[in-house]
Order: sequence, then C-alpha cells, then structure tokens
Amino acid sequence: MAFDLVQYFAEQINNQKPQLLEHYSREDRKTHLLEINALVLGKLISLWRTDDKKVYQEISSPDDLFIQEIARHLTTSSKNQSPLPKNELEPTVTEILKLQLAELKQLNDIGNLNIIGLRELILGQIEHLSGQASDWVWSTNDLTELKGSKPIEQEEISLDSTMKEFNQMVSQQYPHDEANISYEVVNAPVPAWSKVFEPIVAIVILWILYSAAISMFN
Repeated sequence: MAFDLVQYFAEQINNQKPQLLEHYSREDRKTHLLEINALVLGKLISLWRTDDKKVYQEISSPDDLFIQEIARHLTTSSKNQSPLPKNELEPTVTEILKLQLAELKQLNDIGNLNIIGLRELILGQIEHLSGQASDWVWSTNDLTELKGSKPIEQEEISLDSTMKEFNQMVSQQYPHDEANISYEVVNAPVPAWSKVFEPIVAIVILWILYSAAISMFN
C-alpha cells in the first residue's frame, strides 16, 4: 500500500492553514476540509492520468494560472454539491491545492522520487481515498470509480509515524544505492602515509598521559 497522502495532507492543512474556514465549528470545519482535501487530491490523480508530465512540471515549479484554473473548474462544476458558498470554496480549494503541490515537491526532493516514483505515490492514493467523501466529490474530480466506495479500515497514525513510513518507502525504492554506499564506506582504502605517523602519534599520546600523571602527584 502506498504512503498515505490523504492523512498526511490533512495533518499539514491543520498545521499550516489554521485560518481556513476558521469561523466554522470545529466539527464542520474538519468535515469541509477533509472533503476539499479529497476533492483536490483526486483531481491531481485524474490530471496525472491524462498528462503526467504536465502535473510533474507543476509540482516541480507551480504556476499560479494552473492553480487558478483548477480551483475555478472544481468550484464551478455543475457536479459540485459542496454546501460552502462559492466565495469561500474557491479560495479554500486554491490554498489546499497550493499546499498539496508544495508538499509533493518537498517529498519529491527529499526522496529523489522523480516522475516514476511520484507516479507510484500519486496513483497509489486511490485506495486511501476510498470511501473518504461523498459521491459528488468523485464526479467532480473525475475519479468516478470511487463512487459508492467504502472506506478501507486503517489505523490512524501520527505525523512522525507517517514520515517514518515515507522514509521506508524511499529506502525500499533505492536499496541498491544504499548497498553500494555501505560497500564503499567499508572498503575505503587507508592512506599509506598514515601508517608512517602511527608510532609518532602513539608516542605523543603516551607523553601527554605521562605528563598528566606527574602533575597529579606533584
């Protein structure tokens, strides 16, 4: 199962964007933000399927016009049944889309995923999105295969545990690189000149210890 971006993004929204929909009750705010989180991530998945190179480019170097167009499309879609008014929904979608792109860029840079690794990560979110929102969300972001889906039971984990999971994913992706690094470190040659100075260094150390002992007893 792929690293869970759905929960990871939800935690980052709470941490980084406390001002979003802050005038709603805690429970209503959580419901709205989780719904928009799924709406936006699902749209990135459907866009990746259509043109992965374009989405990868937007992750590497986000364009404000691209973000504006996606947010406007999701907000004004006739399939969108969000109870939020449009003047609240669109800026919220925009902020969450910006956050998701920024976090994907950071994960890409940290894990050196490149387009192949990001494809596995992004397309692997479909199972995490299963049952996480109403059917109108999947109709709006074109993930129609999730309509009528049920949530897959999974344990709620902390941000630290989530990042450990990501690190494990990166380690599994590049096992040969790590093996090579370890091999090179273990077999690093010892310079010949260092052996010449070994006796001299030993004498200096003994002299320092001898001087310290003399000073202690005087």
